[in-house]
Amino acid sequence: MSTMVPEVVHLKNVQPPLKIFTVWERNRHRSLHWFSECFAEFLGVFFYVYAGVGSQLVFILGGILQEGGLSSILQVGVAYACGIILAIVICAGTSGGHFNPCVTITFMTFKGFPPLKGLRYIVAQILGGYVACLLIYAQYSDLIHAAEGVLLQAGKLDALLFTPNGPAGAFGLYVMPGSNLGRVFLNEFITDIMLGLVIFGCLDPTNTFVSPTTIPVVIALAYGVAVWGFSVPGLAANAARDVGGRLAALTIWGMRASGGSYAAIAALTNIVSTLIAFVLHEMFLADYSRVLPRAQREFLMVHLNHEHNPERSKNHQHSHLDHSADSSHSNDKEKTQVEHLSA
Repeated sequence: MSTMVPEVVHLKNVQPPLKIFTVWERNRHRSLHWFSECFAEFLGVFFYVYAGVGSQLVFILGGILQEGGLSSILQVGVAYACGIILAIVICAGTSGGHFNPCVTITFMTFKGFPPLKGLRYIVAQILGGYVACLLIYAQYSDLIHAAEGVLLQAGKLDALLFTPNGPAGAFGLYVMPGSNLGRVFLNEFITDIMLGLVIFGCLDPTNTFVSPTTIPVVIALAYGVAVWGFSVPGLAANAARDVGGRLAALTIWGMRASGGSYAAIAALTNIVSTLIAFVLHEMFLADYSRVLPRAQREFLMVHLNHEHNPERSKNHQHSHLDHSADSSHSNDKEKTQVEHLSA
């Protein structure tokens, strides 16, 4: 009895690359593949931060300059959600779509994600947030200086600059003076566990309620909920956004923008929460005896056939049914598990 093997059609079979890019394409699948993955992580975080911080800055500047209707908490949440959708849809196919050091660290801890590759991802993610914030500052520098002038004239610049209501508050994350850091930590801790559970629930290929094409929207909505409901007490949610934005604030305003004790809460709490969320999902929500739905099987096979394409590496000369035990295949296998995130 013969088994029918579905025909695998690669993009090059129907749409060959331009000749000018053929040399790059060949090297990209070999010696420079790591760079393409890091660029995708960089760009994904850039999309997320560029969309969200841009809207957040307009909201803050509108309040200072008394210009109504420029933005709102609703708009800020929608902007971050749209940034996540852009990141996943455009970049996740190349890197696996971590876009958050919390996710990368979780995969390194529990899924055998290579440490060196993980370190590269984290650096690229933070750099994406940093560059996005610097560009936003350059684009809005005139309005930012005008807002600082208004606060200075009112005698409130020093009191408000490094708060959620000051221009720097759109880049580095801060809490209002006198805030109870214990409650701020609790807010961050619980919200990030919620986000982690949504992420890992979406990444579960047996979840019949979330198809591969709706994963970006569901994760984006979770981040929107986090912004709408829990951003006021103080919320980072993504260490790349927090650290990248704080580095940008330090670059612009100097050490005054460090954030004090809250900086540690913003940068580290979401890492712990995401690890806990993964454990909770594996213990109580995951079930490895479930059947893979057809849409998820097709999605996984598309990525599997891509990873086993011999052109991906000089060492990938095996058939699609071979399972190489070398480290490069171990790295690629990580991407076949529907690892799509957003920020």
